[in-house]
Amino acid sequence: MRQKNSFRLASYGVVYDETGRILLTKGSQRSVYPGAWFLPGGGVEHGEHPRDAVVREFAEETGLDVAVEDLKDVVSIMMDGPRGPVHTNAVLYGVRVTGGTLRPEPNGNMEQPTWLRPEEIAGQAMTPVVSRVLDIHGGPVTYRPDPPPIEPNEKRQRRGQRFGAYGVTTDADDNFLLARIADGYPGAGNWHLPGGGVDFGEQPRDAVTREVYEETGQHGEVGELLDVTSFRTRRAIGPEGHPLDWHGVRAIFRVFVAEPTDARVVEMAGGSTADARWWPRKALEELPLTPAVVDGLRLI
Repeated sequence: MRQKNSFRLASYGVVYDETGRILLTKGSQRSVYPGAWFLPGGGVEHGEHPRDAVVREFAEETGLDVAVEDLKDVVSIMMDGPRGPVHTNAVLYGVRVTGGTLRPEPNGNMEQPTWLRPEEIAGQAMTPVVSRVLDIHGGPVTYRPDPPPIEPNEKRQRRGQRFGAYGVTTDADDNFLLARIADGYPGAGNWHLPGGGVDFGEQPRDAVTREVYEETGQHGEVGELLDVTSFRTRRAIGPEGHPLDWHGVRAIFRVFVAEPTDARVVEMAGGSTADARWWPRKALEELPLTPAVVDGLRLI
């Protein structure tokens, strides 16, 4: 039986050598996607910052030590899998090599990493994120008919991990748009950045546009990606009614509302937003703010 739609959170590194070649890995016959080209990187572990994940995954898959230089993008990629469609929220970092020796992944999931020019792999099987970064057309990616078994994890149901997209949202008068968290949700009563989880098949920028409207009734223009932040709350209590070890990763964008109106919550009753308002910058000093708002203000 095929599983329902599933999400992954992953982080990938982009690095070029002095001749303009990019470093890629290729799925071995043990990989879920044999023969496909990948960016070095992989899944973000529970509680791990995506920036730390790309350093760890890069070393595991290539043998190279890297340092993160900049945040390039956050994208959603869709791939068919042995158990159903998979939505991956991918964080892309620019990295530089600081040491190590190039080698294949020890467990055999990836073949020898290779420095390549885009034209050398045009039309070959590659993940959508490789195709996007190199701006070339890739061939179809197929998955193994006999996927590796999922290891049982008794703690899995007491953990949660979510990737969300949020907006530091202002108007022409430098007023800030905030949403107040409803009762029954972690952080209830605090003022938060408009935003929320990225839906299945949705791009992060589209998620910000949708969430800003649902939570505040405003039509915003999404600008630059400011940062990706990570937080962990080991005993978050929300609508589930029991403590949850919660790991959240937020992509924070700049959002501008050219024609502001009175803010109002338009999403269906029972959502996590109780109120929405425009606030002058000075008033923020007196409000109970979430760490996400503090992070956002730091970035502009």
